[in-house]
Amino acid sequence: MRFSSSSTVIGVADGITAREAKRLQTRERLLGAAIAEFKRAGMADADVGAIVAAAGVAHGTFFFHFPTKEHVLLELERREEDRIAKRFATFAKTHHDLASTLREAADLVMGLERRLGAVLFKDFLALHFSPTRPPAAASRANDTEHGGDHPVIVLVAAQIENARQRGEIADDVQPMNSAIYFLLGLYALLITTDKSTGRSGLVDDYLVRTLRSLR
Repeated sequence: MRFSSSSTVIGVADGITAREAKRLQTRERLLGAAIAEFKRAGMADADVGAIVAAAGVAHGTFFFHFPTKEHVLLELERREEDRIAKRFATFAKTHHDLASTLREAADLVMGLERRLGAVLFKDFLALHFSPTRPPAAASRANDTEHGGDHPVIVLVAAQIENARQRGEIADDVQPMNSAIYFLLGLYALLITTDKSTGRSGLVDDYLVRTLRSLR
């Protein structure tokens, strides 16, 4: 891709040179191609050759940007968590009852499954809880005491804390622990059920019982 002098000036002014902009564009192409291949074949069976061919880059370029296929999922995880967190935070500004906010959290996670597809969603969650995650990411995932850097956990915990302060749930509820339990249970439910197993009713019942356990 050619950059005009004006676009180069803008890039430098924004702290991004033309070379850096090109690197980021290549990374985005690789990420998009990798996600498409993961949806098709799953992460384990994904063909790096097919990914680089779709992205139009050399084979080694993939590993320059993503040392392993797991790093693609880590990048996807970060982006999707940020996306869900922003939507959840917006919802929570105008909906303050815990029942509706937990329902929204569940709907957003189920929306993620629809976007990724069943195969990639299972890979996504498998890596999310994997003890063999790349070291830097593992420390992020395992910091459960404070929710790590997972913004969705933190936001759900904040809604539980708000409900506790309003006297809607038991005073001895630990918001962070409850948020972790809620999301872990939801993820487990989603990867072990589908429409054919009456998932909708199971999710509804799970939400009811989660609320009941907090009171």
